[in-house]
Amino acid sequence: MKDAAPTTVYLADYTPFGWQVEDVHLTFRLAPNATRVIARIHFARATETPEQTFFLHGEDLKLIRAAINGEEITPEVTDKGLTCDVPGGSFLWEAEVEIDPAANTALEGLYMSGGMYCTQCEAEGFRKITFYPDRPDVMATFTVRIESEMPVMLSNGNPKGAGEGWAEWHDPWPKPAYLFALVAGDLRNHPDKFTTKSGQKVDLNIWVRPGDEGKCAFGMQALKASMKWDEDVYGREYDLDVFNIVAVDDFNMGAMENKGLNIFNSSCVLASPETSTDANFERIEAIIAHEYFHNWTGNRITCRDWFQLCLKEGLTVYRDSQFTSDMRGPEVKRINDVIDLRGRQFPEDQGPLSHPVRPESFQEINNFYTATVYEKGAEVIGMLKRLVGDEAYAKALDLYFDRHDGDAATIEDWLKVFEDTTGRDLSQFKRWYSQSGTPRLSVSEDWADGTFTLTFEQHTPPTPGQETKKPQVLPIAVGLLNPNGDEVVPTTVLEMTEARQSFDFTGLSARPTASILREFSAPVVLDRKSSAEERAFLVAHDTDAFNRWDANNILARDCLMAMIRDGATPDTVWLDGLETVLRDETLAPDFRASMMGLPGQTELAQALHERGHTPDPDAIYDALQTLQQFRAERWADLLPKLAEEARVTATYDPGAEQVGKRALGNSVLSLLSRIDGGAAAQAQYDQADNMTLQLSALANLIRAGKAETALQAFYNQWQDDRLVMDKWFGLQISAAPPAEAIDRAKALTEHEKFELTNPNRFRAVFGALIGNHAGFHRADGTGYALLTDWLIRLDDKNPQTTARMCSAFQTWKRYDQSRQSLIRAQLERIKVKENLSRDVNEMVTRILS
Repeated sequence: MKDAAPTTVYLADYTPFGWQVEDVHLTFRLAPNATRVIARIHFARATETPEQTFFLHGEDLKLIRAAINGEEITPEVTDKGLTCDVPGGSFLWEAEVEIDPAANTALEGLYMSGGMYCTQCEAEGFRKITFYPDRPDVMATFTVRIESEMPVMLSNGNPKGAGEGWAEWHDPWPKPAYLFALVAGDLRNHPDKFTTKSGQKVDLNIWVRPGDEGKCAFGMQALKASMKWDEDVYGREYDLDVFNIVAVDDFNMGAMENKGLNIFNSSCVLASPETSTDANFERIEAIIAHEYFHNWTGNRITCRDWFQLCLKEGLTVYRDSQFTSDMRGPEVKRINDVIDLRGRQFPEDQGPLSHPVRPESFQEINNFYTATVYEKGAEVIGMLKRLVGDEAYAKALDLYFDRHDGDAATIEDWLKVFEDTTGRDLSQFKRWYSQSGTPRLSVSEDWADGTFTLTFEQHTPPTPGQETKKPQVLPIAVGLLNPNGDEVVPTTVLEMTEARQSFDFTGLSARPTASILREFSAPVVLDRKSSAEERAFLVAHDTDAFNRWDANNILARDCLMAMIRDGATPDTVWLDGLETVLRDETLAPDFRASMMGLPGQTELAQALHERGHTPDPDAIYDALQTLQQFRAERWADLLPKLAEEARVTATYDPGAEQVGKRALGNSVLSLLSRIDGGAAAQAQYDQADNMTLQLSALANLIRAGKAETALQAFYNQWQDDRLVMDKWFGLQISAAPPAEAIDRAKALTEHEKFELTNPNRFRAVFGALIGNHAGFHRADGTGYALLTDWLIRLDDKNPQTTARMCSAFQTWKRYDQSRQSLIRAQLERIKVKENLSRDVNEMVTRILS
């Protein structure tokens, strides 16, 4: 038995809601198993919309009473909501419902986390709180009264009043229901203040559980930096008297931008040098910025319907990427963004889950919080900015904020402000929002009589539901280097609009070397037939940091693929050139650390598949291990020098300078550990005074097979810190040899601190197993079976997390027939599960298709 047959929702069927919501008054009488929610909502008929039945969404609600204009009614209630007859003009709707927050393990709507009440309403969680038109284009002001014995009671907006057992909040800015938030619990605050450019004083608070007060300072620093940056770069000021952040242990996502009351997964806000890595600090800084930036790009201007999700998310991801680049440096940030895009979004684009940045249809909107909507959506914003230029981009954004403040907008609204500002026709550019798949861009070169010609051809392969693709607008950033390595043509953006197009560079005295797609100026796969010598030349001389890294990454990938396919030995010419780069002390440590990196196992599997080879996960793993051992031995004299250069003696600081040094030092440690039996890793573990060094040392001890004592010591030290324990769970699987990964995962699911219903702990174990490529894809299928066993168990409790974890199977058709059969069998097991959720049913159906 499954949920009722899923209903497909189509963008083309959008119809406005037939009523306006003038204001919303909510009273919450909190109780763990029987919370009462009393709603008083003023509705007015929207005369410009077609006649329709009055319908309010509602799920898992026990209706106590309902009334219109004070007279009780008996509406028709289903498991999706209610309908009733309403007056023709304005009227007051009242409803009292009862809900069970303690039993809400799906973590949508109002639920409990460790004795604390909290909410998550995006995308469609508010309908689990009370009957309401739960759609993003219905915006209203909210007044909220909370009645509880909890010492802290928070909601959106500004505090209106409080007394013993109650608190009231009022949000003066109209918002859709998905931005509603409520928190009540025994919390401690880390307070601060911020004064906006116009002089408004804002009270800032980060609310945490008792004992976590010492982990808030960095988050507060990041918040204040975000507020100032948004004023300086985008001219956006904060608009309430209070800004609250709350850390919650049980949360499906990273964080949520609810107006004035951001709710965060505790892993995305709590930080200290002893418990958080450098990567944690950077992620916290970026997520705090992201959610704060949503105040304008998401809250003040929201999306008309969920098909426009990329409007708020793509733009805000782009903005938080700009922020991190300004805070920490643009070069490595761009490299890391592209690594993430290629590792997460490209496989999505190239598999059964492929969809446009703006989908045309969905069954469960939670399944479209994807890398395509977020990361590719941000890349589309970046392309638009490259095409129009910085000045025009700034003018268009100002017009966007002026024109659409208070609106529920669309992609058409977004592009129109650029057309009105620049005079450009963006109808072809709009295909980036409607066409799925990753374009493939091939290039050929010609040199004659001082003219260098680049000819590009673009082609996007078919994707589910889209067999034929039209040419995209591609901004191709190109620079030219002469034979001495000097730049003779600085970065120039070529605008490609045809399927095949040529560009000439004239007046050159010698044939140049082209640096193509600088800063990864478009999210495409670049097919370029280039010699190893030309790649090495770019590694040595390119002035574009991304292309310098990318040329090195391609050389590493080609070396590994030759080892995997042909049993070749590592390419010493490439390694000699890379060693020259590593010895160059003028280069930033974090950039050199990036250059030391190798393509991941999934990247290699995809590359082999694209070239007509069936990837063997074990052969990929073995090749990487062989190359790492070869590099460690070859650079034995260089590694101690780099380690000394990377040493940090000052007090820990999460800023870019120290982070870069630790990144280089840990890259060196991963090689040293292969030739010293783990001695350097043990020494680093024993001496570490911060989590970045401690965790890196522990990972290398696991790889060296000498970690049992350190793992127990780590557990003894950190067993009461839930976020550090997530690291302990995940690292034992991610760093384990493939042959041990599944047994370790099984054992950890039996550990007393494993929690099925905590998304962070579940992802720590099974996200790590999925990431251990050869371990998960073990030939006997035990990795697939173990994950499926637990997904089936989790679906009854948390469908949203279950559905997202199902994406581990999306690349199943790239592997051999035996593995395909094993994966298909597990997907079929999920599909026939009794009471399978809508979320998971849609994901599995799409993957199997």
